[in-house]
Amino acid sequence: MAPRALSAEIIACRRCPRLVEYRERVAKEKRRAYRDWEYWGRPLPGFGDPAAQLMVIGLAPAAHGGNRTGRIFTGDRSGDWLFQTLYRFGFANQPTSTHRDDGLQLSDAYVTAAVRCAPPDNKPATQELENCQPYLEREIRLLRKVRVVVALGRIAFDAYLSARRALAMPLPPPRPQFGHAAIHELSDVFLIGSYHPSQRNTQTGMLTQAMFDRVFARARRLLGR
Repeated sequence: MAPRALSAEIIACRRCPRLVEYRERVAKEKRRAYRDWEYWGRPLPGFGDPAAQLMVIGLAPAAHGGNRTGRIFTGDRSGDWLFQTLYRFGFANQPTSTHRDDGLQLSDAYVTAAVRCAPPDNKPATQELENCQPYLEREIRLLRKVRVVVALGRIAFDAYLSARRALAMPLPPPRPQFGHAAIHELSDVFLIGSYHPSQRNTQTGMLTQAMFDRVFARARRLLGR
């Protein structure tokens, strides 16, 4: 997980009134299938190995996924895809992620998001992205050993580049452009874009398992093992 002080600050965040109202309403109303759950209903810090060489950035928690379970990419279909793949490539000790106390541990990997609260229709507003950016900036500064960044979707890709700019970290000209499995060599890391493993992408064939595996195979190769 993120360092304790940063995690506590993220969990207590109330910067975005629309997201606060939505996440808390969902946690109260629940979904029928999860009526016996006590929803998390708060923002989510990053999760993983503080000495990670791989950083994975998603969009935001799902309303009945991370917003329910209390851990990023946990309890939804996108998380199923992600953690199964991390497991196959040796970054996780198990292929499933169902709740924050299920024993999942990441090795040499850290998972985070551009926005820390579940947004309505999975669409954060520009100001909400800007409000969350300082948390990503701090994670970038704290995770000093990261050598490969995988951005799941264009919004996560752009959020990472915006955070680097704010930190005055070099970017090559021309500005890197999002593309699935495209590798961009920056001054200190390799940035790889990937289609997000959302159901909209996986059920329509926009993203197949082979395509997703290709991204993490390239990340493994860049890490030298």
